[in-house]
Amino acid sequence: MEILFLVVFAFCLARLGVAVYNFASEPVLRVCKKRHNDLVSILVPARNEQESIAKLLDSVSLLDYGNFELIVLDDHSSDRTFEICESYAGRDQRFSVVRGQALPQGWLGKNHACHQLAQLAKGSFLLFLDADTTVHRQLLNAAVQRMHNGKLDLLSLFPDQQMESLGEKLVVPLMNYLLLTLLPIRLILKHPMPIFSAASGQFMLFRACCYKKHQFHMAVKADIAEDLSIMKLVKKLACKGQGLLAGGLVTCRMYSGYLQAVTGFSKNFLAPFDGKIWLFSTFLSLSVIGPASVMLLASPYLILALALTILLTRAAVSKVCGQSLALNIILHPFQQLSLAVVGYLAILGTVRRDLEWKGRKISFAESVDHGCGAAKDSPESNRIPAV
Repeated sequence: MEILFLVVFAFCLARLGVAVYNFASEPVLRVCKKRHNDLVSILVPARNEQESIAKLLDSVSLLDYGNFELIVLDDHSSDRTFEICESYAGRDQRFSVVRGQALPQGWLGKNHACHQLAQLAKGSFLLFLDADTTVHRQLLNAAVQRMHNGKLDLLSLFPDQQMESLGEKLVVPLMNYLLLTLLPIRLILKHPMPIFSAASGQFMLFRACCYKKHQFHMAVKADIAEDLSIMKLVKKLACKGQGLLAGGLVTCRMYSGYLQAVTGFSKNFLAPFDGKIWLFSTFLSLSVIGPASVMLLASPYLILALALTILLTRAAVSKVCGQSLALNIILHPFQQLSLAVVGYLAILGTVRRDLEWKGRKISFAESVDHGCGAAKDSPESNRIPAV
């Protein structure tokens, strides 16, 4: 039993090491003073986004970057998404909205929407934004500067997450906590191995010539976690991709409650583990069951050491991503319980070979291009929403 406790402690200590590395290296996009004028195409796939898309369009209209176009693709919305976007397009010639084509066999809805948008874009850079994000006025200049300085083909930003309800605060912080304790973010750029990959589909900025050459969304057309799959593919093609925290330049409220959050996370939670249930289960055991067992059964010294390790880890992560340390410490046990719930739903959906999101079923298929977990919309769903 003591050996098991030591294994759990060693795992938590390793995660602390990764968190400290990310804290020290500060993988955050910074505002810059140099001005750029490359044409940027801002591309927004949208399906039933009437509650959030006006906020995004308002923030885009305030950008201090002069040379951009914004194209929204309405993916067969049943609400007022198209009408809202059309009204903005009527007031600002930089904005336009188009209706999406019917979904072909073998595609997921968001991937197909992004592919269509790329064909319409004229910019030197293609920026895919989710409809529930908002942007800071200095975002584009900072992002284009990073693309030029790093000679990047892809820059993906992890937005600051807005959380209003208690349910969201019990689930959403897990995203940054896992990301910043399992992956040294700087290695996304510095290390060529695809295993050091992470990306957020909420913000994906491509060099247009690279995107058009490789047609990334077509290459991962059936993948649920298309963002991660694209970053892996970028590395396999010897292109340059980087992931950074947005540092307040992009914000997003992903979910509006506990049930929506756990359901949303579960649909692609196995993707970082290459879809392997045994590997994901091992991770859950070491992350949730193991620490709980230590706290209940181990010696006081080991309990104290583990508690201190977790506290320091939460402190490093909270500081880097701008979250409340006190709140994350208070809610840590409940967040870990939420992690177990998300894990259970993810495994259950994978075993059943289907997941459900916003009332739409996602059926799994084999990936043929690059070995990542893949899925396709079932006939009942037609497509998953662009979230």
